[in-house]
Amino acid sequence: MDFKSIVFNAARDNDLAQLKCVLSGRPTFEIYALVSSRVHGATPLVIACRNGHFDVVQYLLTNCNVDIEEVGSVRFDGEPIEDAPALWCAAAAGHLGIVKLLVRRGANVNSTSRTNSTPLRAACYDGHFEIVKYLVQHGADFEVANRHGHTCLMIACYRGHFKIAQFLLSLNANVNRCSIKGNTALHDCAESGSLEILQLLLKHGATMDEDYYGMTPLLAASVTGHISIVEHLITLPCVSRKNRIDALELLGATYVDKKRDMISALSLWRRAMEDRNQEPLIPKVINEPIAAYEYVSEVNTVEDLEELVLDPDEMRMQALVIRQRILGPTHPDTSYYIRFRGANYADAGRFDRCIELWTYALTMQQKILQPLSPMTQSSLLSFAELFSFMLVEAGRLLPRGRVVPPIEVTDMLMIFNKAVIEVERGQLWTLEQHKNSVVPQHTHDCNHDPNALSRALVSSLHIGCLLVILLENDNFPVNVKQEIMQSLYKLNRLKVAVRLGRTPLHYACYREGTLVGHYPACQFPSPSLAKALLEVGADPNAKDDGGNTPLHLSAVSHIYSSPSLVKILLDNGAHLDTKNKDGETFESLIKPTKIHEICNPLKYTTLRCLASRVIQQHKLPYQDCVPVSLHSFIEQH
Repeated sequence: MDFKSIVFNAARDNDLAQLKCVLSGRPTFEIYALVSSRVHGATPLVIACRNGHFDVVQYLLTNCNVDIEEVGSVRFDGEPIEDAPALWCAAAAGHLGIVKLLVRRGANVNSTSRTNSTPLRAACYDGHFEIVKYLVQHGADFEVANRHGHTCLMIACYRGHFKIAQFLLSLNANVNRCSIKGNTALHDCAESGSLEILQLLLKHGATMDEDYYGMTPLLAASVTGHISIVEHLITLPCVSRKNRIDALELLGATYVDKKRDMISALSLWRRAMEDRNQEPLIPKVINEPIAAYEYVSEVNTVEDLEELVLDPDEMRMQALVIRQRILGPTHPDTSYYIRFRGANYADAGRFDRCIELWTYALTMQQKILQPLSPMTQSSLLSFAELFSFMLVEAGRLLPRGRVVPPIEVTDMLMIFNKAVIEVERGQLWTLEQHKNSVVPQHTHDCNHDPNALSRALVSSLHIGCLLVILLENDNFPVNVKQEIMQSLYKLNRLKVAVRLGRTPLHYACYREGTLVGHYPACQFPSPSLAKALLEVGADPNAKDDGGNTPLHLSAVSHIYSSPSLVKILLDNGAHLDTKNKDGETFESLIKPTKIHEICNPLKYTTLRCLASRVIQQHKLPYQDCVPVSLHSFIEQH
């Protein structure tokens, strides 16, 4: 019987009688072992505090000598919280009685979760005012920030909890403290839309500082579309005329894209234009027209502005131009709304415009962002899914009467080349970071995600897979086929090995972890991609960290793969009897399937293989008897 699970379930379900029944009469060391064990990442104390079971918590503390500072994994709003202390869980869930009990029993009021979030910050997040007061009264430090530099005041402002913000300010909380990315409580308030808290912060000396992206709280309110906050802030003496104009123009762009309110957007742009044209005139920075925006130039007269109402599409392009001018190309919202507009075009059947806008965004991201940026990865993933959809649904009638067009191979090849470039950039950047032993000080300095290169490779492989599928068409131009194979050659030449030491060929032969879409054309294993990679020089016997070759992984995925994949690997030199680090061969991994049901093993067994097996089986000394070049071959068997 699994007593650990019984104890955990009793704590989770508030079944004190069951808990006592299981634990009573047991030796102290056994009780401690049971109440300290984790189930689904959490201990009985942590889960009882999370669920508000006061009597269970009290029993565990009083009768079981449980460690009050133990941590566990819990979920709030569907999100996992790792290494959360019991007090953090009770405070986050709003269980004041349990919070008081834990503090009386000596719980550390400034304990933190894995992200450096304190119980006080957890209570501020969901607006548990009485818990906030109690924790502060018992020594909680309201200036402790989480790993992103967000303080209790910032989160209270962002979540719109006026009483908590007022209470923290009465204790002289640092109103102008910055997070790692430079935003203040005033930024958070402007983004969330609470005018009442905004006025409170200004009363306590909040200033209009710029964050890491050069955004002021005024621009933050414009981006999120909170017109009441914009109208209040532009009346402040510290706001310049230029800043006021930028805010109104940016707010208009938000009304176009986010609120789909063209009339209000025109009104805001008109106000900005009239203000700009007063003496002394404040000229715009005129940028070169952009092809992806259909070479739209910003309007400069009231007459031209009024004509926009007749062309909503041009208005949408105006919004993109305005946003890029004010926010700049590095701000995440600039790329986000370019991609958002492209997605809208795709929904309307204008796939050409979608690809054009997304390509512009991807080009801009690769030019200005660090390698493997989450935004760049997201763009590549979106392209993989879009191309998959178009390949599967080509010719289908869409709701608005448009037909899904066939893919332009040149478009897909262009994006595949950009994906290969991103893999190469990421590989070089990762090697450089390791070489210099760089430890980033801030989250925006570089990418911390160890799987970022893996995801970039997977996205590129899926686009490459789709290209290879198109290659199977006999009518394909020879020169385009050559270009596709050259691009695959460039990818293979990088010799990139990512998660668990796997090469592109490993991924092409493996199902798990490679699916980036919901379309049959975008699923692995892919015999077509494996064949193409082998043609451009991929090593069929490359081993990952577990000693698995692509053939081993095809065995693991053999339910989803076809005999053709195995035949392709074997015909290109894969060894049927190679063992991984667990001593498994292809044949042993496919059991209970018989190997002759998939291939003829005699055809792919050479005398060299048989000789190597004998040497290994009888542990014969061979180092001084055979050439060094054959040592690794023998070791594989």
